[in-house]
Amino acid sequence: MSFLAPFRLLFLIALLLFLGVYVVMQLRRSRYAVRFTNLALLEKVAPARPGWRRHLPAAAFLLMLGLFVTGFARPAADVRVPREQATIMVAVDVSSSMEATDVEPDRLMAAKRAARSFVDALPARFNVGLVAFSGTATVTVPPTTDRAAMRSGVDRLSLGPRTAIGEGVIASLEAIATFGAQFGEAAPPGRVVLLSDGTNTAGRSPAEAARRASDARVPVSTIAYGTAEGVIYQNGTPIRVPVDGPALETLAQDTGGRFYEAATGNELRQVYEDIGSSIGYRVEQREVWAWFVAAGLILACATAGTSLLWFSRLP
Repeated sequence: MSFLAPFRLLFLIALLLFLGVYVVMQLRRSRYAVRFTNLALLEKVAPARPGWRRHLPAAAFLLMLGLFVTGFARPAADVRVPREQATIMVAVDVSSSMEATDVEPDRLMAAKRAARSFVDALPARFNVGLVAFSGTATVTVPPTTDRAAMRSGVDRLSLGPRTAIGEGVIASLEAIATFGAQFGEAAPPGRVVLLSDGTNTAGRSPAEAARRASDARVPVSTIAYGTAEGVIYQNGTPIRVPVDGPALETLAQDTGGRFYEAATGNELRQVYEDIGSSIGYRVEQREVWAWFVAAGLILACATAGTSLLWFSRLP
C-alpha cells in the first residue's frame, strides 16, 4: 500500500500526543485514590468502578481518529483489473527436436494440447494468433477471436529443421503491429508467448528480437520446454537436444516478460494457465481511502453506543 498524500500522516503525531496526555491524566488520578484511609468503609460506600471499560471509549476514539487521518492521506493499493482487449501471439517451436519423447507422448504433441487449453481459457474478446518457427517463422493464424481457427492452426503444426527463435519473435511482433494498425492509437496491448526446446540456430538473433520487442513495448514471455535428457534420432544416431534455458530467460528479461520452465506436459499446462492469468489482468493503483473512512465511522458508532450503555453519556 502507498499514500498519495503521505505528509498528511503527520497528523498522527497529534494523536500520539493526545494519547500521552490521557495516560498522564490517568496516572495522576490513581495517585489520589488512597487519600481516604478507611479502605473497608470506602469499598462499601463507593459505587462500582467500570475498571478497564472506562478506557475503552478513549481507545476507540483514538483509533477512529487514526483511521480518519490515514484515509485523509489518500491510501492507494494495487488492484487487479480484467483487461477488455489484448492481442496475444503464441509462437511455437516446431524444430525437429520437438519429436523427442522425454515429454509424453512427445514434445510437440504435449505442446499442442497445452496450447489449445491456453487459447480456450483466454477471454473471448482477446485476439490470438499463432506463429510456427523452425528454420524460418510463419504466421499460421493471424490475430483473431475465432478460437476454432486457432485450434485448427495448432493441430496443423508440423516439424521442420533448425530453430529460429529470433525470427519467431519478430514475426509475432509484425503480426501484432499489422493487426493494431487498424485501431491507430487505440490498438490493444500486445504480448508474445514463445515456447522453445532448443538453441537458436538460424535467422536473426534473440538479442535483436529483444531490442525490437522493447522498442515496440511488447513483452515476450518465454517457456523453456523439455529436459536435459531429450534425445532424437537421425539415421539411427542419437542426438541430444537439451533446452537452452538461459537464452530464453534473457529474452524474457530484456523485454519485460516472464520466464518459465516446463519439463512435463502437466507443468506446461500450468505455465500456460499462469501466463493466461497474468495476461488477462492489468494492475492499477486505486485509492482506498473510503475503506478507512467507513471503518472510522463504524468505530465512531461503536464508541458512542458502548459509552451510552456503560456510562449513560457520550464520550
